[in-house]
Amino acid sequence: MSDIELVSATKSFGGWLKRYKHHSKVLNCEMIFAIYLPPAAEQKDVPLLWWLSGLTCTDENFMQKAGAQRRAAELGLALVCPDTSPRGTDLPGEHDSYDFGSGAGFYVNATQAPWSQHYRMYDYVTEELPALVNEHFPLNGRQAISGHSMGGHGALICALKNPHRYTSVSAFAPITHPVACPWGEKAFSGYLGDDRESWKDWDASELIRRQGSALPLMVDQGDADNFYTDGQLRPEDLQAACEDTGVALTLRMQPGYDHSYFFIASFIDDHLTYHYGQLCR
Repeated sequence: MSDIELVSATKSFGGWLKRYKHHSKVLNCEMIFAIYLPPAAEQKDVPLLWWLSGLTCTDENFMQKAGAQRRAAELGLALVCPDTSPRGTDLPGEHDSYDFGSGAGFYVNATQAPWSQHYRMYDYVTEELPALVNEHFPLNGRQAISGHSMGGHGALICALKNPHRYTSVSAFAPITHPVACPWGEKAFSGYLGDDRESWKDWDASELIRRQGSALPLMVDQGDADNFYTDGQLRPEDLQAACEDTGVALTLRMQPGYDHSYFFIASFIDDHLTYHYGQLCR
């Protein structure tokens, strides 16, 4: 494991939660990711669920707050959680706001300077990091993807662009139509430039209208989520796109739930069980 370095290891429900650092050629910086290996991984190769986190998060938020390890251990399911942006690059203005730059990579490949030097999170989570974890860990090649908020957006676009790579996709409170919400407009104009037509390549609702989806979609959304009521998430746009193109969407509006990890922890077992069923088909 000369190209990855162990940062920490913690036993959890009979398995191991480990954090590693490595140099990313795609992002041109040092990165940290977390992996949970269930007890079954000591005897055989296991399937994998990718989790993409939201704005301001690192790999630690999901692993520490979602409570996913218990069910993952029972199922024999590995979990991998990347970071949400390049780190240590210190580009001009990179740390000025929570919704652009550090902690806010939006899982796109930036085309605008200076962001294009480092901010290629899409290539990182779909190419470089999968190759790394499959080389070093007992995984069987079957993978699914999920995420929260900005990470839900990331999970949806990764699956829509690569339906052959994933058995299933789900999301918690995803940013479903970023070309039409303030978060997406800010991020895409900075990373991708002024050509709004090119933004649609990174928008789940627009991708579905353009190409449909070979995979069904599963989305949980809390109706007390302030970002939902403020128009940042727009699940109704995703629902309309799916209805117009005949794409199967399970959209579960969860009464009283907000945008926090209390919401994710309440329903994460449903998502893990769903993905495991698809991974083992």
